[in-house]
This record gives sequence, structure tokens and C-alpha cells, in this order.
Amino acid sequence: MALSYKARRRWSLVILLIGMPAYVVAAVSVIGLLERPAMWLELLIYVALGIVWILPFKFVFKGVGQADPDGPDK
Repeated sequence: MALSYKARRRWSLVILLIGMPAYVVAAVSVIGLLERPAMWLELLIYVALGIVWILPFKFVFKGVGQADPDGPDK
């Protein structure tokens, strides 16, 4: 089942406002449990986690920044 444009916009907002901060807190908490790695390794872990969290939601964000394809033409 494909999401409509408006549904994708709403879900992308929910993901960015609630999901991303929750993921950041979880990632920092998990890294905090480990012994502090080297700075470059810690940076690499955070970059990898930053990329991995968005992959399941890729379909929600596709085309959200463009004009509504079902909307009236101007």
C-alpha cells in the first residue's frame, strides 16, 4: 500500500520531530555504555548510526520536498 503525498509529509514530520531525537538519545546511551573509543572511531560510529537510522524510512522522505503531484496546477 503506497502512502499518499500528504501522508508521507505528515509521517516525515513525525519521524523528524519524534523519531530522530529518540534515536539520538538511544545511540548516545549505547555509546556511553562502552569504554570510550578513539575519537576517529567514535566519529565513524556516529556517522554510521546517522546513516543507518534513515534507511528504513527512505520511502517516506522521497519526493516530500517537491510540489504535490496530485494537487492543482498553478
